Amino acid sequence: MDKHIQHAGGGKAKTIVVSAVNLRKGGTLTILRDCLGYLSSLARGGGYRVVALVHNRQLADYPGIEYIEMPWTVRSWLLRLWCEYVTMRKVSRRLSPVYLWLSLHDTTPNVKAERRAVYCHNPFPFYPWKWRELLLNYRIVCFAWFSLYIYKVNLHKNYRVVVQQQWLRQQFSRLFRLPPDKLIVALPAPPSPAVRGGACKVASDTFTFIYPSYGDIHKNFELLCRAAALLEAEIGRGRFKVVLTVSGYENKYTRWLRRKWGGTGSLVFAGFMDRQRLYRAYAQAQCLVFPSKVETWGLPISEFAEFDKPMLLADFPYAHETAAGCRRAAFFAYDDAEGLKELMKRLVSGDGSFLSPVPQPEPAGTTTHTWAELFDRLLR
Repeated sequence: MDKHIQHAGGGKAKTIVVSAVNLRKGGTLTILRDCLGYLSSLARGGGYRVVALVHNRQLADYPGIEYIEMPWTVRSWLLRLWCEYVTMRKVSRRLSPVYLWLSLHDTTPNVKAERRAVYCHNPFPFYPWKWRELLLNYRIVCFAWFSLYIYKVNLHKNYRVVVQQQWLRQQFSRLFRLPPDKLIVALPAPPSPAVRGGACKVASDTFTFIYPSYGDIHKNFELLCRAAALLEAEIGRGRFKVVLTVSGYENKYTRWLRRKWGGTGSLVFAGFMDRQRLYRAYAQAQCLVFPSKVETWGLPISEFAEFDKPMLLADFPYAHETAAGCRRAAFFAYDDAEGLKELMKRLVSGDGSFLSPVPQPEPAGTTTHTWAELFDRLLR
Protein backbone atom coordinates (compact mmCIF):
# COMPACT_ATOMS: atom_id res chain seq x y z
CA MET A 1 0.00 0.00 0.00
CA ASP A 2 1.25 3.49 -0.84
CA LYS A 3 2.50 5.09 2.33
CA HIS A 4 0.50 8.24 1.56
CA ILE A 5 -2.81 6.37 1.63
CA GLN A 6 -2.17 5.50 5.25
CA HIS A 7 -2.60 9.19 6.09
CA ALA A 8 -6.34 8.87 5.49
CA GLY A 9 -6.54 6.79 8.62
CA GLY A 10 -8.90 4.16 7.26
CA GLY A 11 -11.97 6.41 7.72
CA LYS A 12 -13.79 8.62 5.29
CA ALA A 13 -11.65 9.63 2.32
CA LYS A 14 -10.05 13.03 2.73
CA THR A 15 -10.57 15.55 -0.06
CA ILE A 16 -7.66 17.01 -2.04
CA VAL A 17 -8.48 19.86 -4.42
CA VAL A 18 -6.06 20.97 -7.12
CA SER A 19 -6.85 24.32 -8.76
CA ALA A 20 -5.15 24.83 -12.10
CA VAL A 21 -7.58 26.72 -14.33
CA ASN A 22 -4.83 28.72 -16.01
CA LEU A 23 -2.46 25.87 -16.98
CA ARG A 24 -2.94 25.10 -20.66
CA LYS A 25 0.45 24.78 -22.39
CA GLY A 26 4.19 24.31 -22.03
CA GLY A 27 5.96 23.48 -18.81
CA THR A 28 3.07 24.47 -16.56
CA LEU A 29 0.78 21.99 -18.32
CA THR A 30 3.43 19.33 -17.76
CA ILE A 31 3.33 20.18 -14.05
CA LEU A 32 -0.45 19.73 -14.02
CA ARG A 33 -0.27 16.41 -15.85
CA ASP A 34 2.46 15.03 -13.63
CA CYS A 35 0.63 16.15 -10.51
CA LEU A 36 -2.71 14.63 -11.53
CA GLY A 37 -0.98 11.52 -12.82
CA TYR A 38 0.35 10.86 -9.33
CA LEU A 39 -2.91 11.83 -7.60
CA SER A 40 -4.80 9.46 -9.91
CA SER A 41 -2.99 6.50 -8.39
CA LEU A 42 -3.50 7.96 -4.92
CA ALA A 43 -7.25 8.36 -5.49
CA ARG A 44 -7.62 4.83 -6.83
CA GLY A 45 -6.17 3.56 -3.56
CA GLY A 46 -9.30 4.73 -1.77
CA GLY A 47 -7.74 6.97 0.87
CA TYR A 48 -8.36 10.30 -0.84
CA ARG A 49 -10.95 11.98 -3.01
CA VAL A 50 -9.26 14.18 -5.62
CA VAL A 51 -11.01 17.09 -7.34
CA ALA A 52 -9.31 19.12 -10.09
CA LEU A 53 -10.39 22.60 -11.22
CA VAL A 54 -9.11 22.97 -14.79
CA HIS A 55 -9.60 24.89 -18.02
CA ASN A 56 -10.39 21.70 -19.97
CA ARG A 57 -10.19 18.18 -18.58
CA GLN A 58 -9.03 16.85 -21.98
CA LEU A 59 -5.69 18.53 -21.34
CA ALA A 60 -5.03 16.27 -18.34
CA ASP A 61 -7.64 13.53 -18.07
CA TYR A 62 -6.82 10.81 -15.54
CA PRO A 63 -8.97 8.07 -13.97
CA GLY A 64 -10.13 8.44 -10.40
CA ILE A 65 -10.20 12.25 -10.48
CA GLU A 66 -13.31 14.44 -10.42
CA TYR A 67 -13.13 17.47 -12.71
CA ILE A 68 -14.69 20.91 -12.58
CA GLU A 69 -14.06 22.73 -15.87
CA MET A 70 -13.78 26.53 -15.90
CA PRO A 71 -12.91 27.64 -19.45
CA TRP A 72 -14.30 31.13 -18.87
CA THR A 73 -11.49 32.06 -16.47
CA VAL A 74 -8.95 32.73 -19.25
CA ARG A 75 -11.00 35.44 -20.97
CA SER A 76 -9.59 38.22 -18.79
CA TRP A 77 -7.60 38.87 -15.65
CA LEU A 78 -10.72 40.22 -13.94
CA LEU A 79 -12.50 36.91 -14.48
CA ARG A 80 -9.44 35.04 -13.28
CA LEU A 81 -9.33 37.07 -10.06
CA TRP A 82 -13.08 36.64 -9.57
CA CYS A 83 -12.57 32.90 -9.90
CA GLU A 84 -9.70 32.86 -7.40
CA TYR A 85 -11.31 34.93 -4.69
CA VAL A 86 -15.06 34.42 -5.17
CA THR A 87 -15.90 31.32 -7.24
CA MET A 88 -13.36 29.05 -5.59
CA ARG A 89 -14.63 30.07 -2.17
CA LYS A 90 -18.07 28.78 -3.18
CA VAL A 91 -16.53 25.59 -4.60
CA SER A 92 -14.60 24.94 -1.39
CA ARG A 93 -17.79 25.26 0.66
CA ARG A 94 -19.59 22.87 -1.66
CA LEU A 95 -16.80 20.30 -1.35
CA SER A 96 -16.36 20.82 2.39
CA PRO A 97 -14.60 19.46 4.29
CA VAL A 98 -11.44 19.92 2.18
CA TYR A 99 -8.27 18.55 3.74
CA LEU A 100 -5.74 20.02 1.27
CA TRP A 101 -6.26 22.70 -1.39
CA LEU A 102 -3.24 22.94 -3.70
CA SER A 103 -3.15 25.89 -6.09
CA LEU A 104 -0.84 25.09 -8.99
CA HIS A 105 -0.78 28.57 -10.48
CA ASP A 106 0.90 31.06 -8.15
CA THR A 107 -2.16 32.67 -6.57
CA THR A 108 -3.54 31.66 -3.18
CA PRO A 109 -7.32 31.44 -3.61
CA ASN A 110 -9.74 32.51 -0.93
CA VAL A 111 -10.96 29.03 0.02
CA LYS A 112 -12.05 27.07 3.04
CA ALA A 113 -9.66 24.16 3.67
CA GLU A 114 -7.83 22.60 6.57
CA ARG A 115 -4.56 23.05 4.71
CA ARG A 116 -3.64 25.28 1.80
CA ALA A 117 -0.56 25.16 -0.38
CA VAL A 118 0.52 27.08 -3.48
CA TYR A 119 2.93 26.02 -6.22
CA CYS A 120 4.76 29.14 -7.45
CA HIS A 121 6.28 28.77 -10.91
CA ASN A 122 6.02 32.40 -11.98
CA PRO A 123 9.42 34.13 -11.76
CA PHE A 124 8.21 37.41 -13.29
CA PRO A 125 8.47 39.48 -10.10
CA PHE A 126 12.24 39.13 -10.69
CA TYR A 127 12.15 39.92 -14.42
CA PRO A 128 14.58 42.72 -15.52
CA TRP A 129 12.25 44.31 -18.07
CA LYS A 130 13.00 47.43 -20.10
CA TRP A 131 10.68 50.24 -21.16
CA ARG A 132 11.12 49.34 -24.85
CA GLU A 133 9.35 46.04 -24.16
CA LEU A 134 6.09 47.89 -23.53
CA LEU A 135 5.87 48.46 -27.29
CA LEU A 136 6.33 44.79 -28.18
CA ASN A 137 4.40 43.07 -25.40
CA TYR A 138 3.01 45.38 -22.73
CA ARG A 139 1.16 42.46 -21.12
CA ILE A 140 4.40 40.77 -20.05
CA VAL A 141 5.69 43.98 -18.47
CA CYS A 142 2.38 44.62 -16.69
CA PHE A 143 2.28 41.01 -15.59
CA ALA A 144 5.78 41.29 -14.14
CA TRP A 145 4.73 44.31 -12.10
CA PHE A 146 1.29 42.99 -11.14
CA SER A 147 2.33 39.44 -10.20
CA LEU A 148 4.46 40.66 -7.33
CA TYR A 149 1.35 42.00 -5.63
CA ILE A 150 -0.83 39.02 -6.56
CA TYR A 151 1.68 36.70 -4.89
CA LYS A 152 1.27 38.56 -1.61
CA VAL A 153 -2.49 38.03 -1.31
CA ASN A 154 -3.16 35.25 1.21
CA LEU A 155 0.39 33.93 0.81
CA HIS A 156 1.01 33.61 4.54
CA LYS A 157 -2.21 31.62 4.96
CA ASN A 158 -0.60 28.66 3.18
CA TYR A 159 0.57 25.61 5.07
CA ARG A 160 3.41 25.30 2.53
CA VAL A 161 4.71 27.36 -0.41
CA VAL A 162 6.30 25.30 -3.21
CA VAL A 163 8.95 26.61 -5.62
CA GLN A 164 11.22 24.87 -8.14
CA GLN A 165 14.67 26.25 -7.33
CA GLN A 166 16.78 27.31 -4.36
CA TRP A 167 17.18 30.85 -5.68
CA LEU A 168 13.38 31.23 -5.72
CA ARG A 169 13.21 29.89 -2.17
CA GLN A 170 15.71 32.54 -1.10
CA GLN A 171 13.87 35.32 -2.95
CA PHE A 172 10.48 34.33 -1.54
CA SER A 173 11.89 34.18 1.96
CA ARG A 174 13.44 37.64 1.53
CA LEU A 175 10.63 39.42 -0.32
CA PHE A 176 7.66 37.97 1.52
CA ARG A 177 9.28 37.23 4.89
CA LEU A 178 8.32 33.60 4.78
CA PRO A 179 9.90 31.33 7.41
CA PRO A 180 12.24 28.73 5.85
CA ASP A 181 10.20 25.78 7.12
CA LYS A 182 7.16 26.98 5.14
CA LEU A 183 9.01 26.70 1.80
CA ILE A 184 9.55 23.50 -0.19
CA VAL A 185 11.81 23.24 -3.24
CA ALA A 186 10.20 20.71 -5.60
CA LEU A 187 12.78 19.80 -8.21
CA PRO A 188 11.35 18.92 -11.65
CA ALA A 189 11.63 15.34 -12.83
CA PRO A 190 14.73 14.67 -14.97
CA PRO A 191 14.27 14.02 -18.71
CA SER A 192 12.96 10.58 -19.57
CA PRO A 193 15.72 7.97 -20.09
CA ALA A 194 14.08 7.13 -23.40
CA VAL A 195 15.30 10.39 -24.91
CA ARG A 196 18.76 10.50 -23.43
CA GLY A 197 21.24 10.24 -26.24
CA GLY A 198 24.66 11.33 -25.02
CA ALA A 199 26.98 13.23 -27.32
CA CYS A 200 26.29 12.91 -31.02
CA LYS A 201 28.95 13.43 -33.67
CA VAL A 202 27.78 15.59 -36.54
CA ALA A 203 29.53 15.34 -39.89
CA SER A 204 29.30 18.96 -40.93
CA ASP A 205 31.60 21.93 -41.38
CA THR A 206 28.79 24.21 -40.15
CA PHE A 207 28.80 24.69 -36.39
CA THR A 208 25.19 24.60 -35.17
CA PHE A 209 23.80 26.52 -32.20
CA ILE A 210 20.23 25.96 -31.03
CA TYR A 211 17.86 27.98 -28.88
CA PRO A 212 14.57 26.14 -28.24
CA SER A 213 11.86 28.32 -26.73
CA TYR A 214 8.49 29.95 -27.24
CA GLY A 215 8.39 33.38 -28.86
CA ASP A 216 7.79 35.40 -25.70
CA ILE A 217 9.60 38.67 -25.16
CA HIS A 218 11.35 37.63 -21.95
CA LYS A 219 13.08 34.84 -23.87
CA ASN A 220 15.52 37.48 -25.16
CA PHE A 221 15.82 36.15 -28.73
CA GLU A 222 17.04 39.56 -29.87
CA LEU A 223 20.35 39.18 -28.03
CA LEU A 224 21.15 35.94 -29.87
CA CYS A 225 19.99 37.40 -33.18
CA ARG A 226 22.20 40.43 -32.67
CA ALA A 227 25.19 38.25 -31.71
CA ALA A 228 24.65 36.02 -34.76
CA ALA A 229 24.51 39.07 -37.06
CA LEU A 230 27.74 40.41 -35.57
CA LEU A 231 29.47 37.03 -35.97
CA GLU A 232 28.27 36.60 -39.54
CA ALA A 233 29.57 40.06 -40.43
CA GLU A 234 32.96 39.12 -38.98
CA ILE A 235 33.53 35.56 -40.27
CA GLY A 236 31.01 35.31 -43.11
CA ARG A 237 28.17 32.90 -43.85
CA GLY A 238 28.43 29.14 -43.98
CA ARG A 239 30.64 28.48 -40.97
CA PHE A 240 27.81 28.45 -38.42
CA LYS A 241 24.05 28.57 -38.06
CA VAL A 242 21.67 29.37 -35.22
CA VAL A 243 18.44 27.37 -35.08
CA LEU A 244 15.52 29.17 -33.40
CA THR A 245 12.27 27.36 -32.64
CA VAL A 246 10.12 30.31 -33.74
CA SER A 247 8.91 31.01 -37.25
CA GLY A 248 8.88 34.78 -36.96
CA TYR A 249 5.10 34.99 -37.48
CA GLU A 250 3.72 33.98 -34.04
CA ASN A 251 3.20 37.42 -32.53
CA LYS A 252 4.28 41.05 -32.63
CA TYR A 253 7.61 40.26 -30.97
CA THR A 254 8.64 37.43 -33.30
CA ARG A 255 7.51 39.41 -36.36
CA TRP A 256 9.82 42.20 -35.19
CA LEU A 257 12.65 39.69 -34.86
CA ARG A 258 12.15 38.44 -38.40
CA ARG A 259 11.87 41.93 -39.87
CA LYS A 260 15.07 43.05 -38.18
CA TRP A 261 17.23 39.92 -38.59
CA GLY A 262 15.48 37.89 -41.28
CA GLY A 263 18.27 38.82 -43.68
CA THR A 264 20.92 37.24 -41.47
CA GLY A 265 21.68 34.05 -43.38
CA SER A 266 23.05 32.21 -40.36
CA LEU A 267 19.72 32.46 -38.52
CA VAL A 268 17.22 29.66 -39.10
CA PHE A 269 13.64 30.48 -38.07
CA ALA A 270 12.67 26.82 -37.80
CA GLY A 271 9.33 27.22 -36.01
CA PHE A 272 7.81 25.07 -33.31
CA MET A 273 9.21 21.56 -32.85
CA ASP A 274 7.45 18.67 -31.19
CA ARG A 275 9.46 16.65 -28.68
CA GLN A 276 10.70 14.07 -31.18
CA ARG A 277 11.88 16.67 -33.68
CA LEU A 278 13.41 18.78 -30.92
CA TYR A 279 15.57 15.92 -29.69
CA ARG A 280 16.75 15.26 -33.23
CA ALA A 281 17.73 18.91 -33.40
CA TYR A 282 19.56 18.58 -30.06
CA ALA A 283 21.50 15.63 -31.43
CA GLN A 284 22.51 17.56 -34.56
CA ALA A 285 23.53 20.75 -32.74
CA GLN A 286 26.93 21.35 -31.19
CA CYS A 287 25.91 23.95 -28.63
CA LEU A 288 22.85 25.25 -26.77
CA VAL A 289 22.47 29.00 -26.32
CA PHE A 290 19.94 30.05 -23.67
CA PRO A 291 19.67 33.85 -23.23
CA SER A 292 16.27 33.95 -21.45
CA LYS A 293 16.06 36.71 -18.85
CA VAL A 294 13.82 34.87 -16.41
CA GLU A 295 12.84 31.23 -15.85
CA THR A 296 11.49 29.11 -13.07
CA TRP A 297 13.75 26.28 -14.22
CA GLY A 298 14.85 26.37 -17.86
CA LEU A 299 13.90 22.87 -19.05
CA PRO A 300 15.89 22.97 -22.34
CA ILE A 301 19.06 23.28 -20.24
CA SER A 302 18.23 20.03 -18.45
CA GLU A 303 17.29 18.36 -21.71
CA PHE A 304 20.41 19.43 -23.59
CA ALA A 305 22.67 18.56 -20.65
CA GLU A 306 21.94 14.90 -21.34
CA PHE A 307 23.94 15.20 -24.56
CA ASP A 308 27.06 16.43 -22.73
CA LYS A 309 27.72 19.23 -25.21
CA PRO A 310 28.72 22.88 -24.67
CA MET A 311 26.13 25.34 -23.38
CA LEU A 312 26.20 29.15 -23.38
CA LEU A 313 23.80 30.44 -20.76
CA ALA A 314 22.54 33.79 -19.52
CA ASP A 315 24.24 34.69 -16.26
CA PHE A 316 21.23 34.36 -13.95
CA PRO A 317 20.75 32.24 -10.82
CA TYR A 318 18.20 29.99 -12.55
CA ALA A 319 20.73 29.01 -15.22
CA HIS A 320 23.52 28.27 -12.73
CA GLU A 321 21.17 26.10 -10.70
CA THR A 322 19.65 24.24 -13.65
CA ALA A 323 23.06 23.59 -15.22
CA ALA A 324 24.64 22.46 -11.93
CA GLY A 325 26.76 19.39 -12.56
CA CYS A 326 27.23 20.05 -16.29
CA ARG A 327 30.83 19.72 -17.46
CA ARG A 328 31.03 22.32 -20.25
CA ALA A 329 29.24 25.62 -19.83
CA ALA A 330 29.91 29.35 -19.95
CA PHE A 331 27.79 32.31 -18.91
CA PHE A 332 27.22 35.68 -20.57
CA ALA A 333 25.50 38.93 -19.60
CA TYR A 334 21.91 39.00 -20.85
CA ASP A 335 22.41 42.37 -22.60
CA ASP A 336 25.93 41.88 -24.01
CA ALA A 337 25.63 40.77 -27.65
CA GLU A 338 29.32 41.47 -28.28
CA GLY A 339 30.34 39.21 -25.40
CA LEU A 340 28.08 36.39 -26.60
CA LYS A 341 29.41 36.81 -30.13
CA GLU A 342 32.96 36.29 -28.87
CA LEU A 343 32.02 33.07 -27.06
CA MET A 344 30.27 31.78 -30.17
CA LYS A 345 33.25 32.73 -32.33
CA ARG A 346 35.64 30.76 -30.15
CA LEU A 347 33.47 27.65 -30.36
CA VAL A 348 33.11 27.94 -34.14
CA SER A 349 36.92 28.21 -34.31
CA GLY A 350 37.29 25.02 -32.26
CA ASP A 351 38.30 26.69 -28.99
CA GLY A 352 36.31 25.40 -26.01
CA SER A 353 38.97 26.11 -23.40
CA PHE A 354 36.79 28.73 -21.70
CA LEU A 355 34.08 26.17 -20.89
CA SER A 356 34.07 24.83 -17.34
CA PRO A 357 32.04 22.60 -15.00
CA VAL A 358 29.14 24.19 -13.14
CA PRO A 359 29.35 23.64 -9.36
CA GLN A 360 26.55 21.66 -7.74
CA PRO A 361 25.87 23.08 -4.27
CA GLU A 362 24.18 21.11 -1.53
CA PRO A 363 20.41 21.80 -1.35
CA ALA A 364 19.27 23.93 1.59
CA GLY A 365 15.96 23.45 3.38
CA THR A 366 13.22 21.00 2.46
CA THR A 367 13.73 19.60 -1.04
CA THR A 368 11.65 17.00 -2.88
CA HIS A 369 12.43 15.11 -6.07
CA THR A 370 9.08 13.47 -6.92
CA TRP A 371 5.38 14.19 -6.58
CA ALA A 372 5.19 11.34 -4.07
CA GLU A 373 7.74 13.08 -1.86
CA LEU A 374 6.01 16.43 -2.26
CA PHE A 375 2.57 15.14 -1.28
CA ASP A 376 4.12 13.26 1.60
CA ARG A 377 5.20 16.67 2.93
CA LEU A 378 1.84 18.30 2.21
CA LEU A 379 -0.37 15.58 3.64
CA ARG A 380 1.43 14.30 6.69
